[in-house]
Amino acid sequence: MSIQATGNLDGGLTHPVARNPLRTRDDVQEALTQLLEPLNKRYSEGRARLILERSGADAYADIAEMEGFSRVLWGLVPAVAGGSHGDLWELSLQGIRSGTDPTHAEYWGKVNDYDQRLVEMALFGLAFALIPDRIWQPLNEKERSNLYQWLDQINYHPCHDCNWLFFHVFVNVGFLKAGLPYDAEQLENNLQRIEEFYLEAGWYSDGIGGHSDYYVPYAFHFYGLIYAQLMGEEDPERAGRYRERAALFARDFVHWFAPDGAAVPYGRSLTYRFAQSAFWSAAAYAGLEGFRPGELKGLILRNLRWWFQQPIFDRDGVLTIGYAYPNRIMSENYNAAGSVYWSLKTFLILALPDEHPFWTAEEQELPETGDISVQEQAHLVFCRDQQTGHVAAFNTGHPSTNEHTHTSAKYEKFVYSTAFAFSVPRAEWGLAQGAYDSMLALSEGDRLFRVKRLCEETWIQEHVLYSQWKPWRDVEVRTWIAAGLPWHIRIHRISTGRMLDAAEGGFALGLGSLNSSMAGEGAASASGTFGTSAIYGMLGYDTAELIYPHANTNLLRPRTVIPTLMAALEPGTHWLISAVHGDPGPYVVEEPSMVAVTKGLGVEIGQREIEITTQTGKVIVIPMD
Repeated sequence: MSIQATGNLDGGLTHPVARNPLRTRDDVQEALTQLLEPLNKRYSEGRARLILERSGADAYADIAEMEGFSRVLWGLVPAVAGGSHGDLWELSLQGIRSGTDPTHAEYWGKVNDYDQRLVEMALFGLAFALIPDRIWQPLNEKERSNLYQWLDQINYHPCHDCNWLFFHVFVNVGFLKAGLPYDAEQLENNLQRIEEFYLEAGWYSDGIGGHSDYYVPYAFHFYGLIYAQLMGEEDPERAGRYRERAALFARDFVHWFAPDGAAVPYGRSLTYRFAQSAFWSAAAYAGLEGFRPGELKGLILRNLRWWFQQPIFDRDGVLTIGYAYPNRIMSENYNAAGSVYWSLKTFLILALPDEHPFWTAEEQELPETGDISVQEQAHLVFCRDQQTGHVAAFNTGHPSTNEHTHTSAKYEKFVYSTAFAFSVPRAEWGLAQGAYDSMLALSEGDRLFRVKRLCEETWIQEHVLYSQWKPWRDVEVRTWIAAGLPWHIRIHRISTGRMLDAAEGGFALGLGSLNSSMAGEGAASASGTFGTSAIYGMLGYDTAELIYPHANTNLLRPRTVIPTLMAALEPGTHWLISAVHGDPGPYVVEEPSMVAVTKGLGVEIGQREIEITTQTGKVIVIPMD
């Protein structure tokens, strides 16, 4: 079969998987075939490398090609365990023979400390546990020795002190399950260290002081649930603990998903796309209690359907780097062409047999959730508009940061949304290059803007979020957000020792066909195909503009408009208050009643103080002196 993929960013990509109904186990098996078939001609002669592109002949290109080979197996190994895709596995087994043979031209090589190849070894541990008869038994004595020796390198090289520790764990669990020598001390040390990353209520941080993002569901809990299923007899106490934590986490994580299958884009590594639902696949695989099989089925299949309606493939049907369309601007330094196939972790459900309740159950809609979910460990408050299905995650920000690409955009915006996603900067000069949606951007008049990167203090009280941050040593910003949908309110107290220009961005609206737009003294709005975005100045702003950011800054739409409020600030203390509207419905926002908006969010703005009443009646008083 030859896949022909054509299309455009507005109409979606014509790819066979987009027409797959994704209702039955056969459909999901076929979806995996549809995703893998375009790769068949991209393997090297020895099939140990997946050659999707090559920008140079350096050593890292070879590692990236090995990474692509390995990541395909996250989907293929469960499928083989479930009794399908045997022909593709035989070709991959040839690649394993070549890649682990020190005398072969495509040998994967000796690894170094913190090497990317250590990441890719984890999958082989899973294969040893799930399909030993397909990965170990077919090899002769020399080939078995080659594979074991290549994988055992992980026990002599450290991994990064974060979710990477599970890669050691998986390799050694695989050895154990295959009856091979394994490093029991290394296994236990890593498992104990992972315990130190646990916060509470089911949440981990990605290393000490790290963020809590999608690496919690599609790394920590994904690996933890597989470990619990595989090691329940050998390590029952830890397996039970992993299940309990995952069940707690699931109650929060369900709030990240909209009824149409979209999930809130937040944090790094979003190019892994439908790995968003890998946690639910692991929950089904491990028989996690708390959600019915039909609910898990719906969460996974709706997410896959949503993704397969996005133009995420190139003309040959190969997954691209990006989010809802090909977009390298949003990617991280570690994203190679094959990296994106980590998304295939969601196909773990193919390891479940035909008669499993997951496959026999009728798909069910999202479990009922409330309008708000406070998730303090992640520094997030989720709001859901029950009428439109729009989900938004309001964010305090974090006391620490990292060196990954676009950290401020991915972790420090005031709100992240299923309907509007978020934007990353093209460069640092000007509002159009910076694409400062859902942010307060500050400049010294030179159009070089600074935004929140880390916070000195944060707290959450029900639907109210607070952060204190310092973009310069002599500039302190205190921010309060009254979260809600379609409206929310932002309050800033800015104490500055220098003159500043301030720009407050609303949601980034995909251009599509605009029905109406306006910008004036105190407000800016735009409405069209993809909904409505508006921002209204309630105190302290001078004027408003519609900012048209540079192309490919937004994760969801390549061209957007950001309604933005502007203010010029002299040295001293200033208060800026705005009401921000975001709704995916295609209609024009009429001039709102700010009294109704503030009353609905429990905000009362006086001359000397601001009062915010939470949903349980608690009053938060903000003095304005």
